[in-house]
Amino acid sequence: MSRNNKKADESKDFEFLDQTLRPVKWGEYIGQENIKKNLQILLNAAKERKHPPEHLLFYGPPGLGKTTLAHLIAKETSSQMRSTSGPAIEKVGDLASILTNLSPGDILFIDEIHRLNKAIEEVLYPAMESRFLDIIIGKGPSARTIQLELPAFTLIGATTRVA
Repeated sequence: MSRNNKKADESKDFEFLDQTLRPVKWGEYIGQENIKKNLQILLNAAKERKHPPEHLLFYGPPGLGKTTLAHLIAKETSSQMRSTSGPAIEKVGDLASILTNLSPGDILFIDEIHRLNKAIEEVLYPAMESRFLDIIIGKGPSARTIQLELPAFTLIGATTRVA
């Protein structure tokens, strides 16, 4: 077996093990009792309002369970979860593609959200607040803006940095 095939097999085994060990119900998630309790209140309130949960930011060291909590929230709300990472979103067009392909109620999980560049952050904020995406077409005096309406979604960001 070649070295590349061995690495690919190990990667698949790790992904399978990760998915097998990941809790699928709130009761299976061990620890973080205060956070779980607060999240349950948030999710119950969203369900009663018939609206997606508010946007969330999880902070902590690697291995704490931020991604697992995002998966549990998706399961708890019966939502589709779309995952990406901050470094994977290199251009505003990348973000626009992700946001315009969301369905109502979807959860967008961005791991390493602290690694988004400032231009992308400036587009993401109004998308989160008002559910509109402003696209600028062209440059200079002939530039124009198109505003796209986005479905109601929940952004969950995960970071290991406090600031």
